[in-house]
Amino acid sequence: MVPFSFAGHDLTPLPQGAIFWAARQALLVADLHLEKGSWFARFGQMLPPYDSLATLTDLTALVTATGAREVWCLGDSFHDSAGCERLPEAAQSMLRALTGATRWTWITGNHDRHYVDRCGGEVCEEAVVDGLVLRHEASSTEVRPEVSGHFHPKLRIRVRGKLVSRRCFVATGDKIILPAFGSMTGGLDATHPEIVRAVGGSAQALIPVHDRLLRFPLAA
Repeated sequence: MVPFSFAGHDLTPLPQGAIFWAARQALLVADLHLEKGSWFARFGQMLPPYDSLATLTDLTALVTATGAREVWCLGDSFHDSAGCERLPEAAQSMLRALTGATRWTWITGNHDRHYVDRCGGEVCEEAVVDGLVLRHEASSTEVRPEVSGHFHPKLRIRVRGKLVSRRCFVATGDKIILPAFGSMTGGLDATHPEIVRAVGGSAQALIPVHDRLLRFPLAA
């Protein structure tokens, strides 16, 4: 794991699509989109109903591997307002185990503003933690250092003549956008105008690979 300095803090982007904040023993994830599969099934589009279990299995493994004591979910943790109610029993047990073992905070997003029961944890619209603003969608007018999700950024590049797509972090000197952590989530090209607008100009795409952090300049 290779940390990088952001607003005076050492943050470590992880290949799984999360950030580990070692000084706080905190894990930051975005856009789990739990129960996305069952949401589509309600409208006749039948998808494999295992997305929540897969996402929570990966998240459990990451919490264990990092020893995280805090978990911050940066919005769109469920795909819709009734997603928590549809969680299979095994997934709900897994989630309650996670929220019970850590200081767990749900930051609301555009998909999940109105949940009541989230299987534990605290809920807020945004938070300021040691000077960093944690919210779902980046604000182009925010002057404080900010960490967010929402856009599901992916970097698309050509490698040996083939187009390769990898989820990535988008970072400037005062903004970081996390990729989607959920197992059933798409992605927006990191150079998309909406991402450029959100971060306010030139940025880098960051891709953690084993013991390296690859950096790709993104045009404004």
